[in-house]
Amino acid sequence: MQYPLSWMKGASLGERMANVLRLRIVSGEIEPGSILSENKIGREFGTSRSPVRDALKALAADGLIRLERMGAVVLGLDVKDIQELYDVRYLIESFAQQRIPEQNLDPLIMTLYQIIDQMELALKYQNSSDFAYHDLTFHETIILATNHSRIINLWNSLRYLVMAVTLVTTEEVFSQGHDHTEWVIDKHRKIIHGLTTRDRDKIEDSVKTYFTDSKRTLDKTFHPK
Repeated sequence: MQYPLSWMKGASLGERMANVLRLRIVSGEIEPGSILSENKIGREFGTSRSPVRDALKALAADGLIRLERMGAVVLGLDVKDIQELYDVRYLIESFAQQRIPEQNLDPLIMTLYQIIDQMELALKYQNSSDFAYHDLTFHETIILATNHSRIINLWNSLRYLVMAVTLVTTEEVFSQGHDHTEWVIDKHRKIIHGLTTRDRDKIEDSVKTYFTDSKRTLDKTFHPK
């Protein structure tokens, strides 16, 4: 499991390292309580300590680690952390979708359907990483369409952590078979339908339904019975 190359485009060395470590922590490969050593990470990635420190600062900002003199202590994400992350996503996307109907929707709707086509292609070739990338690109496209700088800055502060969680949950989605993954794609079509109505109540209902369903997948992925 790794971040799609398209998602890493333009990222600095520290950001790329942070993404690799972030995904290892979110997936459970690096367990809570583990100690991350600057020297060991530097040797693994073949770099000096400066980019390593940048990476660790990014992970600390996510709440995934705690920086201490002895090294970085891994905190990880529990179910409460992840659900709170999705609560913030819900607030951002609910605001975004309520704002967008004030604009000309045609170009946006066309782009969103093209992204869904890419999700279908990723499903066809059983590429969960590409599917996760297109899934989150769908939502990011809506957020960016608001042209609301504060909302976009808030989203940018979360996007890499959200991508890591999405990669892990997408593997769970794919494990449940083709029909379940098609159901996930159809949830995105319903978001588009909500937007095209320009009815704020219907838009809000579509966003709420989407995130209610998403939280069920989170529960199965991060808190299996």
